[in-house]
Amino acid sequence: MQVSITGHHLEVTESLKAYVDAKFEKLARHFDNVTDVHVILSVEKLVQKAEATLQLSGAKLFAEDHQEDMYAAIDEMVDKLDRQITKHKEKTGSHR
Repeated sequence: MQVSITGHHLEVTESLKAYVDAKFEKLARHFDNVTDVHVILSVEKLVQKAEATLQLSGAKLFAEDHQEDMYAAIDEMVDKLDRQITKHKEKTGSHR
């Protein structure tokens, strides 16, 4: 799994990179076929925004979240992606 992190109006620090990598490692444990992840972290006035596009085998998932804190936005975004991955996994696994 290749994770690329970019920042808009924000300096992406090593601690943010490490935090995002740790969160997406947990997602990789749920579903093995994650090939590429693109994360965009941005600041718009007082709102911190985190969005990610996840490339799976056969699907592309997208999630975003707005919070006052960047770490909280990342947490909520990863939770949304986790729900989408489990739903995708159930859909692909239901075929006989």
